[in-house]
Amino acid sequence: MTFSADSIFDFDKSTVKPAGKEELDKFAAELRGANFDVIKVTGHTDRIGSHDYNMKLSTSRVEVIKAYLVESAGIPADRIAANGVDGFEPVTKPEGCTGKKVSKKLIACLQPDRRVEVEVTGTK
Repeated sequence: MTFSADSIFDFDKSTVKPAGKEELDKFAAELRGANFDVIKVTGHTDRIGSHDYNMKLSTSRVEVIKAYLVESAGIPADRIAANGVDGFEPVTKPEGCTGKKVSKKLIACLQPDRRVEVEVTGTK
């Protein structure tokens, strides 16, 4: 399952917004009754910003999601593997979102790159 990071967080932030809580609650509800070994949460950024900054942001975001799932859904923390990554796996094509100067247009174009991928290993 893939969530748009913009549906869970405001741009350049790592605080879950109300709509993001609803998305995570729906996901947690789908897990009820499932027998799973691990939930792998991977946070992706876009290419805007430095590598170090993007690593810090994506790591902070996945840790916030992990904490939310532990606290709100009661999922054991040892069953959630959280990993933040830089924007090195973009969904967008380089020729599709041109330019290096940060603008509303570039931010909007790179939106698909800002995402959280959740992989659940187990049975239902």
